[in-house]
Amino acid sequence: MNTNFDLNGLVRANVAKLRPYSSARDEFQSTGTEMVFLDANENPFQTDVNRYPDPQQRTLKAELAKIKGVAQENILLGNGSDEVLDLLFRAFCEPKTDNAVTLPPTYGMYAVLANINNVENREILLTADFELNISNILRAIDKNSKIIFLCSPNNPTGNSFLEEGVLEILENFSGLVVIDEAYIDFSKQESWLKKLRSYPNLVITQTLSKAYGMAGIRLGICYASAEIISILNKIKPPYNVNELSQRRALERVNNMEAVKQEVADILKERARLFEALLDVDYIQKIYDSDANFILIKVDDATKRYSELLEMGIVIRNRTSQPLCENTLRLTVGTALENDRLITALKAIN
Repeated sequence: MNTNFDLNGLVRANVAKLRPYSSARDEFQSTGTEMVFLDANENPFQTDVNRYPDPQQRTLKAELAKIKGVAQENILLGNGSDEVLDLLFRAFCEPKTDNAVTLPPTYGMYAVLANINNVENREILLTADFELNISNILRAIDKNSKIIFLCSPNNPTGNSFLEEGVLEILENFSGLVVIDEAYIDFSKQESWLKKLRSYPNLVITQTLSKAYGMAGIRLGICYASAEIISILNKIKPPYNVNELSQRRALERVNNMEAVKQEVADILKERARLFEALLDVDYIQKIYDSDANFILIKVDDATKRYSELLEMGIVIRNRTSQPLCENTLRLTVGTALENDRLITALKAIN
């Protein structure tokens, strides 16, 4: 337990005093009774989407709460995880004053959002084996450090961070520890959601883009204490998740058997792909993965990327990232797509 965490002292003063916008759908919630809605200046003619969506996405949150074992008051939904991450910067980081800590190589939007919000980004490299450098992280923080971003499983490396390292940060940092679990459904490690009640400074982000196959609807999820969620709700746009996205997301989370089967298929293909990569001579290292992708080190990443592109296969060249020289990131596709990738990798010399 972190006894030094003070949420009231962490939130920006203007946000703490802010009176949020109250939309028509915030002021009146349907009870299921037939009503005449003349409150929101909507077009009255039915187009199936002529009414504003529920600004709190209550039906979808109720289903997620059951699946994840958390209360609805601990959930915030966003227009992709990127909106959630941006809200955290806007709520807790004072521009030109505060700083956030990121751990390259990692998801690039943390740094972009820090720059957009005029917040110093203190980059602390992972160790050579892509683990948390705890001593360097704790040395880098000061009274103006408001957020540490941990991506676990990490993108682009694919590994999950050791639990003891994450716990040391949670217990010794008085700001928010944001664990980005975009790839958690593919991991052998459990989600940090079970630790949410024990650590008031813990924030967890997840997404429907990966395991749920819903990248096109842009639906990100934030799990945190009710107090943190309340602050984020004050500053989020009133209708940030549109009606169509809410409906498609609800359909998907109500079909968890299909989601679980697809995850199982991806994990099976990940193992098959890993074995096949062992037979490719110019692959120098295959990194273990807890995600739906595999990072490999090759002799010349730019050359191999171009060769695969000419064969109609698009992967990600990560050689420009810290500690990732001559690495390529391969997303696990369908069995047929992986067959094409394996054939192409073995065909080039």
